[in-house]
Amino acid sequence: MYSGNAEFTEGEMKYLKLLSNQYKNTNSAATEVINLKAILNLPKGTEHFVSDIHGELESFRHVLRNASGVIKDLIDEVFGTSLRVSEKKTLATLIYYPEMKLKHVREQEDELEDWYRITLHRLVIIAKIGASKYTRSKVRKALPQEFAYIMEELIHSNDGVNKEMYYNEIINTIIDLGQADRFIAALGNLIQRLAIDRLHVIGDIYDRGPDAAAIMDILAAYHSVDIQWGNHDLAWMGAAAGCQALICNVLRIQTRYANHDTIEEDYGINLIPLATFAMETYKDDPCTEFAPKGMDNPMSDKDFDMIAKMHKAISIMQWKMESKIIKRRPEFHMEDRMLLDKINFETGMVTIDGVEHPMLDMNFPTINPENPYELTPEEQEVMDKIKFSFVNSARLQEHIRVLYAKGSMYTIWNSNLLYHGGIPMNPDGTLKVVTFRGQKYSGKEYFDEVERTAREGYFGYPHSESKRECLDLMWYFWCGADSPLFGKQKMTTFERYFVADKTTHKELRNPYYDLRNDESVCNRIMEAFGLNPSYSHIVNGHVPVKVSKGEDPIKGNGKLFVIDGGFAKAYQKVTGIAGYTLIFNSHGMVLVSHEPFVSTEAAVSEEMDIHSSTVAYQYAQKRIRVKNTDIGKKLKESIADLEKLVYAYQKGIIKEQ
Repeated sequence: MYSGNAEFTEGEMKYLKLLSNQYKNTNSAATEVINLKAILNLPKGTEHFVSDIHGELESFRHVLRNASGVIKDLIDEVFGTSLRVSEKKTLATLIYYPEMKLKHVREQEDELEDWYRITLHRLVIIAKIGASKYTRSKVRKALPQEFAYIMEELIHSNDGVNKEMYYNEIINTIIDLGQADRFIAALGNLIQRLAIDRLHVIGDIYDRGPDAAAIMDILAAYHSVDIQWGNHDLAWMGAAAGCQALICNVLRIQTRYANHDTIEEDYGINLIPLATFAMETYKDDPCTEFAPKGMDNPMSDKDFDMIAKMHKAISIMQWKMESKIIKRRPEFHMEDRMLLDKINFETGMVTIDGVEHPMLDMNFPTINPENPYELTPEEQEVMDKIKFSFVNSARLQEHIRVLYAKGSMYTIWNSNLLYHGGIPMNPDGTLKVVTFRGQKYSGKEYFDEVERTAREGYFGYPHSESKRECLDLMWYFWCGADSPLFGKQKMTTFERYFVADKTTHKELRNPYYDLRNDESVCNRIMEAFGLNPSYSHIVNGHVPVKVSKGEDPIKGNGKLFVIDGGFAKAYQKVTGIAGYTLIFNSHGMVLVSHEPFVSTEAAVSEEMDIHSSTVAYQYAQKRIRVKNTDIGKKLKESIADLEKLVYAYQKGIIKEQ
């Protein structure tokens, strides 16, 4: 209880009077103090970290539903050896996909009422355990409205024999009234909801896979989530804000992976102008170097040919649009990325870094050798129409606003530092000082300025020079040498399409990606962001962990976790796995690796859960309580304020209402 003197400052008095409007008397303020102090001693909620989802909806949705093994572990903990392995698998699948699994059960189960009765009892037990680390108030907010009262009665039942008949009758009536399926589905979804208190997405929701829009719908509705922007996310953010170079880049990647549904079906962006232009301009060109990659579904020769032509058309337009930024912003020092004027159209050679290389393709009907970076009138018309579609797509803009509302360049949560890319560093392990918009920054200050710029690029005053500068910088964040999201000296997109010599494809990484293996470097980064290295960690995405080549996802003697292991199918041949996720619960941290996900249908009909393995764990010496978390710090501040209010009431300094 507050034991200070009665002399409150003017600011404290103003705040306490405002607080008294919510807690109008001694009793209400004291009751809230009791409630908050009790909450401080609850176990810390479970945090779930995922990264580099890249449009892979089925894999992401499954990892979200099974909470990276948390629910399976909970079933083992509750039922131990009292259930067979097959029964546990069925129960887990029912929780993950209740509606779909119930359909299978109804087709196969002979004694359905008994199955309902047994299953409902088991699900209620699991829900009880899941709810036990939260307050009743928090659980109540998570309950589905249609069954809220009944579920609350069942979940918080602890009266033993006195109410046994009462609870059994609830379950019997649910079955008799034909509500068992709906109630089981509601319980399954509730258990999923209670399994994870906070979701952290460490960047790159977009590109490569086909379902980024559906993933954004999930994240928009998720109960508690933060997003650390990835370079692919920022490219879409810039495209949605009207940056033409990034619009071209987004479309190039979508055509590269034959992923037009996200653009056309999900976001309603009209690609007919691009398709028509490409088919006319490159009608006799096989566009061999632009053939789409990584397709899951077969397509007709006609569609394959059209996408290859669209891919080439938008790529040429991208390099032209990028040149305008490079010329406009000499401070980017990216003149070496202007290569269209380095092509010798007579010899078929291109000069890169002073060395001539033969071109793999020399059919450029839209490039004027005298002025190679000028858009043709037809290209300009296509560009104008596509930009209009991007900036006026209601669903795209809605999703981008979710990225801005729930996202940031980095997050500090419960003493852990979360970011997607890397910290620009010098070879000696010191933080690199970057000149940015005329000022010098490093570490946290640089990240803060990058974030502010990205926000102004989207929300800034239309058509202003400041907004245009910010949009140019958003393109730089995609591919610039000192971008904390890209992290390489240059992006060799042109070379990968047109030059056979693979030495020209190499993209040298910022020293950070090697130096993060050093514990002292990790400590230096954490200190730069105001964290205590003795108990803090860094959670990082962006660069896939090449497990197949022996790379370890744990860096810096356990101080840094890299959790990009390959959600994207395009990465899995390189990584050898299908991604890492991280769990941080009241017992400590657990890093989990996942095998590739087969399909939702296999998960339901064959009960094929993702095979996951614990890679590493760091257990806490004492169970972590809410009082040890960031939320706990805020609650302690609230308690201190309320105790002052109680004191003010008791001393007559403030009148009760």
